Amino acid sequence: MCVLHLRAIVPADRTDAVCAALAGNPGATNVVVLPGAARSPAGDLVTCDVAREAANEVIAGLQRLGIERDGSMAIEQIDLSLSDVADRAEARAPGYGDDAVVWEELEERISGDSRLTWTFLTFLALATQLAGIAALIDSPILVIGAMVLGPEFAAVAAISYGLVFLQPARIVAALRTLVVGFAVAIVVTYVCAQVSLWIHVIEPGMLDRPRPLTAFIYSPDRWSFIVALLAGIAGVLSLTAAKSSALVGVFISVTTVPAAGNLAVALAVRHVDEIRGSLLQLGVNLAGMIIAGAVTLVVQRAVWAVVLRRRERAPGRRT
Repeated sequence: MCVLHLRAIVPADRTDAVCAALAGNPGATNVVVLPGAARSPAGDLVTCDVAREAANEVIAGLQRLGIERDGSMAIEQIDLSLSDVADRAEARAPGYGDDAVVWEELEERISGDSRLTWTFLTFLALATQLAGIAALIDSPILVIGAMVLGPEFAAVAAISYGLVFLQPARIVAALRTLVVGFAVAIVVTYVCAQVSLWIHVIEPGMLDRPRPLTAFIYSPDRWSFIVALLAGIAGVLSLTAAKSSALVGVFISVTTVPAAGNLAVALAVRHVDEIRGSLLQLGVNLAGMIIAGAVTLVVQRAVWAVVLRRRERAPGRRT
């Protein structure tokens, strides 16, 4: 069961209109009004439960009333709801909660996770250093660890979102996060590799040895692009669906961070072929995920539009 809880602070002169909007939506139920309960901003507190698949319509209705501007709205996931009326509201709402994309939720999530923060830079630098070590010692376990630790997918998803919704500012901001993030991570790893060379922790010829378990990091081929496409689809679905546990699998699928780690080490030991291969692998993976992410969002919008049209033709029936 996918039910959300909406809490809104509503100017007193619009409370009746908000309640009417909620009453007119088949996916909203358990409406509670506490007159004058809010102090900052001042207003009435209105709460309700909303089937996830009806959330976009509810949010849009309250936005038309200016609640976002003059009051506030907050939505959270309900882990357990024991209510027959909530079950009926979910049954009346179009489609299924697991398939529904709450666009405001997605926008907030990718906006927050794709900011160029110290935390983002730290995680990416740590992941890239792990990947560099993995390349040197031919360790697939460390490669997986580096993939999981890397935080870059949110920025990739933000670029896909910006392409679909024609938001150039979002695209530029996410590209900045990726470029600066990977540049910093590669420089930090390069410096660490240089220090390791000076103190003889690593040797210049380590990348020349056969590395069958991690050679894919710097050897892009058509499968690299195919995997990136599949990972981009799965990643966006994980971000937009009610259940997002599959996102970790996406991190393990793509070799963005491992390629960056290998690039830094290859720069340190002047291994030209692997520098080229790592750069190409990084570019192929990022491009594949961005393309697949954008296409997935377009398909999701189109599919949900069909679901809503079917509901309008057959009110009261689950699609």
